[in-house]
Amino acid sequence: MIRMAKGKVFLIGAGPGDPGLITVKGKEATSAAGVVIYDYLVNPALLKYANEQAELIHVGKSGAFHTLEQDEINNLLVDKARAGWTVARLKGGDPFIFGRGGEEALALAAEGLEFEVIPGVSSAYAAPAYGGIPVTHRGMATSVSFITGHEDPTKEESEIDWQALAHLKGTLVFLMGVKNLGLISKRLTEAGKSGATPAAVIRWGTTASQETVKGTLSDISDKVKAAGLKPPAITVIGQVVNLSDDLAWFTKKPLFGKRVVVTRARSQASALSAKLAALGAEAIEFATIKIVPPTNFEALDLAISSITNSKLPSPDSKPAFDWIVFTSANGVKAFMERLNHLGTDLRDLSGIKIAAIGPATAGELGMHNLKADLIPTEFVAEAVAQALKSEGVSGANILIPRAEEARDVLITELEAAGAKVTVAPVYKTVIDGAGGERARAMLAKGEVDFITFTSSSTVKNFAKSFKGNNTGELLKGVKIASIGPITSSAAKELGLKVDIEAKEYTIDGLVEAICSYEAK
Repeated sequence: MIRMAKGKVFLIGAGPGDPGLITVKGKEATSAAGVVIYDYLVNPALLKYANEQAELIHVGKSGAFHTLEQDEINNLLVDKARAGWTVARLKGGDPFIFGRGGEEALALAAEGLEFEVIPGVSSAYAAPAYGGIPVTHRGMATSVSFITGHEDPTKEESEIDWQALAHLKGTLVFLMGVKNLGLISKRLTEAGKSGATPAAVIRWGTTASQETVKGTLSDISDKVKAAGLKPPAITVIGQVVNLSDDLAWFTKKPLFGKRVVVTRARSQASALSAKLAALGAEAIEFATIKIVPPTNFEALDLAISSITNSKLPSPDSKPAFDWIVFTSANGVKAFMERLNHLGTDLRDLSGIKIAAIGPATAGELGMHNLKADLIPTEFVAEAVAQALKSEGVSGANILIPRAEEARDVLITELEAAGAKVTVAPVYKTVIDGAGGERARAMLAKGEVDFITFTSSSTVKNFAKSFKGNNTGELLKGVKIASIGPITSSAAKELGLKVDIEAKEYTIDGLVEAICSYEAK
């Protein structure tokens, strides 16, 4: 990471919990930082945007536990900026709405250090929105007030004008006020607010853990205690609360409240995570595999060289291979990267037919302006072999760029049919482990509903990452979802029970299978 003579601090609003609610600018600043300092309320999923070499520092600050006091956080920001680092200070919600961002900015300004504020989506209005409560609504609430529910305890008397608040016709939103909810209700009613005024408390708004308790100003405190709601939560008071019965949308999603561990490689996890999040689930990314170059490129370079040489002007020139068979999107990507690295381009592939194991692989080919000539009806190696044999492969030269370690069934069947098969490793999978600490902790607490496996290697590396632990015990109560029979077989070999198997062996098929299971 590059360090400058004098650093800069970005005070970033990380949003209310849903990782999709961070701003584009906040995401970009996080990716560019050499140091990322984050709060208790920041969704750990946002840390995936940090540079792999960045230093990650958790500073806590929940209601019950402080990793660092505020002055210590201020000093930490100053020290890191003085040392020349670009610092991303991720703060839950918006840094300037009860986020103490002003204090941190003043500390930096006092030292003459550069800083920038990147506003964020505040839970003050996002949590109600996810609960179906618009904080303003025509004819019902033409104003909204944000009030702290937890004033500085060192104050001799409250600075809140309860009389003024009680007589406002708009919506009142109290942040950090669960512990003081009884006192808040009492102060408002004593000041003239009707005890029949609708009220709602929303805990962990915008996340899969979102809970809402509704009542009136006179009984909301008792209802919250009975429900056992704890911080973090916000309180909404006003007529707009009644709209939630009609406008609730988030909690109606098919996978709302479910937590799903995604074991794909970091570079691929986002697609599956986004599909799950769109259905209301919380995706916990645990990258059990990492795609890296093969041990050597000898076989691949030799194959590419033969393709190139076969294009040289010659009376009897013909393509070096009749078919190139891609068994994964990773194989396509790695093959194309090597092709470019060697100074070759797609024109050298003319005359060669291309087979793809399934639509995801065909889609990656399309990204490189290539179209698959053959896609089997089932997306497994056996089906690819059968489809190729029906094309007639006796005497054909076939190139298979694939993972360094993979099943040999495709090779065996094609060679038995009379084909000459060249296998060229284009990548290999190794254990990554990114996100493993969070996933392990959640599994140990029984906070995970599903775990997804999208390949045999994700299953095997998942088991390896828990070496020394009882994997079966950790997965007790967790439903295992597999992308297809080959992956399921790998899971069963390791003693894992597969509860869900996709009918179509794709990411969309896997998500659909989870939804169908949950619907039942």
